[in-house]
Amino acid sequence: MPSCSPDCCLLAPAEIIKVFSEDGTGKAVEIPADMAARDLCQLLVYKSHCVDDNSWTLVEHHPLLGLDRCLEDHELVLQVHASMTSESKFLFRKNYAKYEFFRNPSNFFPEHMVAWCQDTNRSIPPSQLLQNFLNSSCYPEIQGFLYLKEVGRKSWKKLYVCLRRSGMYFSTKGTSKEPRHLQLLADLEDNNIFTVITGKKLHNAPTDFEFCIKPNKVRNDMKELRMLCAEDEQSRTCWMMAFRLLKYGILLYENYRVPQQRKTLLSHFSTPVRSVSENSLVAMDFSGRIGRVIDNPVEAQSAAMEEGYTWRKRSQRMNILGSPSPLHSSSLSTVIHRTQLWFHGRITREESHRMVIQQGQVDGLFLLRDSQSNPKAFVLTLCHHQKIKHFQILPCEDDGQIFFSLDDGATKFTDLIQLVEFYQLNKGVLPCKLKHPCTMVAL
Repeated sequence: MPSCSPDCCLLAPAEIIKVFSEDGTGKAVEIPADMAARDLCQLLVYKSHCVDDNSWTLVEHHPLLGLDRCLEDHELVLQVHASMTSESKFLFRKNYAKYEFFRNPSNFFPEHMVAWCQDTNRSIPPSQLLQNFLNSSCYPEIQGFLYLKEVGRKSWKKLYVCLRRSGMYFSTKGTSKEPRHLQLLADLEDNNIFTVITGKKLHNAPTDFEFCIKPNKVRNDMKELRMLCAEDEQSRTCWMMAFRLLKYGILLYENYRVPQQRKTLLSHFSTPVRSVSENSLVAMDFSGRIGRVIDNPVEAQSAAMEEGYTWRKRSQRMNILGSPSPLHSSSLSTVIHRTQLWFHGRITREESHRMVIQQGQVDGLFLLRDSQSNPKAFVLTLCHHQKIKHFQILPCEDDGQIFFSLDDGATKFTDLIQLVEFYQLNKGVLPCKLKHPCTMVAL
C-alpha cells in the first residue's frame, strides 16, 4: 500500500456547504478548513461573474430566530457553520456599509453617543475617533438609552447602557456610570451582534430598530439572547458598528485595507482569474481609419457622450415589439432598463425598504422599480442620511417621442439608463448622487 506523502497529510479537511442568494437559488461549494469569509466571497464573485467592489458579504441567517449577521472577512467559514442549526444558512449579499465608518465616521457615530471611557465629560474630535477606537490603551465608549427585553417576558425596559471594550453594561441607577451601579449585560469576546429582521412581529419590540447579542455557543435558545431596541436607525447602527470595532480593533481595519481586487484564490481553485483594472481602460477614437488613444480627459468624456447619444438615436429606431400609441411604446428605450442590476421590476415599497436596509443604508444606495400606483411610471428608491426616500419617474411625450423625468419634465431622458447615468454624476433634484446600486445575484 503506497504511503501518504507529507504534503498530502498536511492538507486541510474540506466540507461541502450551500450558499444562497436572496432570490432563493443556491450553490454548493467545497470549503477548506482555512477558508475565510473574504475568500469565499471572492470565489462566488468569480463564479457568478459579479463585479468585485469589496461590498460582497457572507451573511449568517437564522430564519427561526429572525437574525442576520454579516461575517467579518477574516472569520473561518467552517467554524461559523459548525455553530449553526440545520435551518440556518449562508446568504451571499451586498453590504455597502461594511466598512463605511472608516470613510465617514461622523455619519455613524453621533457626538452625543460617544465619550471617553476615562473621562465622560471630554469630547472626541472626529479626526481622532477611529484612531481611538483602534487604540488598545485609550478608547471611546458608546452611551445612551436602549430598550432591553426582559428575560422570559414580553415586556421591554428602558435602560441607560454603555458599551466598552470590556463589555456592554446597563446602569441600575438612572444614568450613573459608577462601577457599583453598572451591571454586565454581555461581553464582546464570546458574543456576536445581529440585526433582528422580525422584531415587532416576533418580539413585540417597541420600535423597528431592534438588534440582538447572541452568545457564540447558543443555537436556538431564545432565552439566551439579549434583545435590544434603539430609538432610530442611526443609533442602532452606531451601537452595532461600535460593537464590531471594540471587539476586533485593529483587525477590522486590516480587513478594510486588504486590496481584495488584487487578491487571488490560487490556494483554493486552480482556474486563473483575469483581473482588469479600471485604470487600464482607455478611451479610443475610431472615427478615422486607425484607432487613436484619447489622452485628453475632456475629449474622452465628449467622445463617450457622443457614442452614447449615437447609440440611443439608433436604439430609438429599433422597435422590438411595436405599439399603437407613443405612451405604450415597447421600443428598446422603454424596456432596456430591465437588463440592469439596479432595476427590480414589480417589487413592493416594503420589499425595496428591506433590500436597502440589508445592503447597508449608506448615502446614494438606490434601486429602481415599477410604480404600484401608476402602471406607466417608475420609482427611484434612494437612501440618504440613513433614511429611505422614494421619487416617482414619470413618462412624458415631446414631439411624438417618449421621455422619462424626475422633475416634471424639466430634465428629460430617453431611457432609464440615461437617467441613472445622469444622476450618478449630478445630484439635480435629489438629496445626493446615485452611488451604489442595490443588486441581487442568482448563484
